[in-house]
Amino acid sequence: MSRIKLDSKQLKQEIISFNQQLLESYKLLKRMPPVETGQTPFETIFQLDKVRLNYYQPEIVQPELPPIVICYALVNRPYMIDLTPERSMLQKLLQRGIGVYLIDWGYPDASDRFLDLDDYINHYLDQCIDAATRHAGQERINLMGICQGGTFSLCYTALHPQKIARLITLVTPVNFDTEDFTLSKLARHVDADLAVATYGNIPGTLLNETYNSLMPMRLGLQKNLDLPITLSDEASARAFLSMEKWIYDSPDQAGAAFSEFIKNFFQQNKLIKNTLKIGNQSVDLGHITQPLLNIYASHDHLVPPSSSKALKGMTSSQLYREKEIKTGHIGLFVSSRTGSQLIDSIANWLQSDLDNNA
Repeated sequence: MSRIKLDSKQLKQEIISFNQQLLESYKLLKRMPPVETGQTPFETIFQLDKVRLNYYQPEIVQPELPPIVICYALVNRPYMIDLTPERSMLQKLLQRGIGVYLIDWGYPDASDRFLDLDDYINHYLDQCIDAATRHAGQERINLMGICQGGTFSLCYTALHPQKIARLITLVTPVNFDTEDFTLSKLARHVDADLAVATYGNIPGTLLNETYNSLMPMRLGLQKNLDLPITLSDEASARAFLSMEKWIYDSPDQAGAAFSEFIKNFFQQNKLIKNTLKIGNQSVDLGHITQPLLNIYASHDHLVPPSSSKALKGMTSSQLYREKEIKTGHIGLFVSSRTGSQLIDSIANWLQSDLDNNA
């Protein structure tokens, strides 16, 4: 049996160096101001219960690029797309002259326990779409859904096709039964009814632990070991802390909607099987005829490309396009390397679509 040989002097020096770096990091954190996120100015143009629709006005409006409603997931907060001024997908859209309506689902409390998917999709999302359409002075509006919000957007467009002009889905799960969909495999073993009976609303902290468990070394041990480097200067520390703030700013999930989503999507895969009902309405992706851009991340550990790419051929869109971006689930929105590529894809697709329909 081979033995591990350690140099005691080198090991001692590495520990001393590590501790010194930690001390310097601590001093840096003490003198840093609190981290601010979601700093882009907006106007709340509509509110219903805890749900708000915020409008972000570009400095120079491009008439040929109509505004977009962005539907984020219920999990985590939508300021992921406006994390810091340096890493803001939202600001990049505004710089292109694209107005943005962003849905903020708020923080569900005990009074929201019985909100279901019908409430979220056919009531709240529908009211937000109507409000944005009125505000924009258009007959139909563009809709972009992110992650679970993309799944919601697909369902909404299939149920209300007359209200949507164009549809964009970002890192959106469609087929919940692909071989490499690790989160879905875990969700199949969840007793959703028991969880709701136990907790009422599902705690956001519990869901965070689940997501972190998908990559325990990278999101746990490695992240902590890298702290002295991550917190070595104010810029990198600010980027790290803003991300940590977003990760752990996790709203609880309305019990009924959580249970319904787990059972109908993760466990029974009804969307792809064309057996899904929202309320008493059947969701048929074939009712989607709008131009559709489906963007996915090649290294996505939460929603694998195989799940997103399953959308191809499921709709009746004659202008369906896919775009792969070489990054991860979160990197798609905050990476400086891929951020411009994402915005270029969205803006160019909107423009070419208008040209094709001219």
